[in-house]
Amino acid sequence: MLDLFVLETCPYCKKVMSYMDENGIKYRKIDIIDKASEDALIQLGGKRQVPFLVDKDRNIQMYESNDIIEYVKTLK
Repeated sequence: MLDLFVLETCPYCKKVMSYMDENGIKYRKIDIIDKASEDALIQLGGKRQVPFLVDKDRNIQMYESNDIIEYVKTLK
């Protein structure tokens, strides 16, 4: 399962979520408006930047909306 750290108001997050939703890619949305989720993001990635994708099955973590979209394209 893919975990996607987001802020609902972030246009880059919306871009990634829209792509994933339109292409039937399953993911768990983790909104960092929640302090515990924000802390988890910083612990995993080292900074408070969204979107941030975590693919635990493949040991992949990445920032940047375009990179995330290119990565999930390879999962189809």
